[in-house]
Amino acid sequence: MSENDQNNTTDYKVELDIFEGPLDLLLYLIRKEEVDIYDIPIERITTQYLEYISMMKMLDLNIAGEFIVMAATLMMIKSRLLLPQDERPELVDDDEDDPRWDLVRKLVEYKKFKDAASRLQQRELMQENIFGQGSDAMILEPEDPGLVLQDISLFDLLAAFREALDRARPEDISEIHAERFTVADKIAEVIEVVRKRGSVGFSELFHPEASRPEIVCTFLALLELIRLCHVAARQDSHFGEIRLTARDDMNTEQSDAEEVLDEHEQ
Repeated sequence: MSENDQNNTTDYKVELDIFEGPLDLLLYLIRKEEVDIYDIPIERITTQYLEYISMMKMLDLNIAGEFIVMAATLMMIKSRLLLPQDERPELVDDDEDDPRWDLVRKLVEYKKFKDAASRLQQRELMQENIFGQGSDAMILEPEDPGLVLQDISLFDLLAAFREALDRARPEDISEIHAERFTVADKIAEVIEVVRKRGSVGFSELFHPEASRPEIVCTFLALLELIRLCHVAARQDSHFGEIRLTARDDMNTEQSDAEEVLDEHEQ
């Protein structure tokens, strides 16, 4: 993060719990790039993985040590693949010629557990929509299951954040010192927009002339509102447009910027 960006965010620090781990990020990148999990393009995936780590550091998010360990592992695999096969160092208890194979096994095993957990969660949701007993039982299902909005991950938000940064206008030196954005101000702004419209696209929060410091502050404000459950972020398809919706408590008079700031301070 640049010195100017840091000055704009140090007065309001967002503490965000990252429930996804490094394997979640790798699986996310594999799905996003539509590559075969058994034939991972390690150079491309490593580059993107490091970009996400860099974004999380720039935003001062708490990064678990496992993310750094995985980054080192990916770089080690990448370096081994660059060597001629007869010059590659042998790994202990690993008879495989492909240095990616151990990582692939971990990813496949982890994916099995994630898929099983997802199916159990879907069954739980289905059970919540079953009413009555015996032959009178009634099952309520969505009109079109394929269009049901699903909660998204932190990595989806970071991907959208990176796109917003890529669209940021070039900054003039004089403008950098003149601008002053705070996360607290952006929290109030996002609350007002989402409350009035009910639902808003992620990209609509970042106007075309927004500078990088303003985009950073807006994104941190959004993360804080999501953490406090004032805003829900969802997608209608994998890697599709992120839509932000107001939760019920945002429609009350007490759910204003001051309340959010008080919750953060507590």
